[in-house]
Amino acid sequence: MLNIVDDVTRECLAAIPDTSISGRRVARELTDLISRRGKPGMIVSDHGTEFTSNAILAWSKDHRVEWHYIAPGKPMQNGYVESFNGRMRDELLNESLFFGLDHARSAIAEWRQDFNTARPHSSLGYQTPAAFAGTLTATGSDASLDKGFASPPVAQPAPNGVTETVETLIAAG
Repeated sequence: MLNIVDDVTRECLAAIPDTSISGRRVARELTDLISRRGKPGMIVSDHGTEFTSNAILAWSKDHRVEWHYIAPGKPMQNGYVESFNGRMRDELLNESLFFGLDHARSAIAEWRQDFNTARPHSSLGYQTPAAFAGTLTATGSDASLDKGFASPPVAQPAPNGVTETVETLIAAG
């Protein structure tokens, strides 16, 4: 399962169930996501093999997207996606019997749609993630610059010599 969550809007940008997800698959999904949503300033992930693969290292370099790995054993450094993963597990995955991968994909897509469009978040002024993202698009504002909505990343700051960016932070996990 690959979930990609925007740290600013709390929107689940992708929920991809499969029997196995390689670095090449992650790179393809990220390329597709960038074509629809624009390039993030940084991607945060754990040290899963799909995220440390040569395919991802090359993709990150080719697309000039900074990739930050959380410290091993510190899932709280990627809190938004970890919270999302737990909620999905508790509300859907542990409660459902899937009759095949197509059934799982359909149920997960429906749950993701509900999460993005029907669940207000207090941290977003009681808007849904999709509605909040829509207000950013409509106003052309950058939520990462708005101190009222942008939470600082809990991961360690970038090492010396690495440029910090203020673009939307996407977390993958």
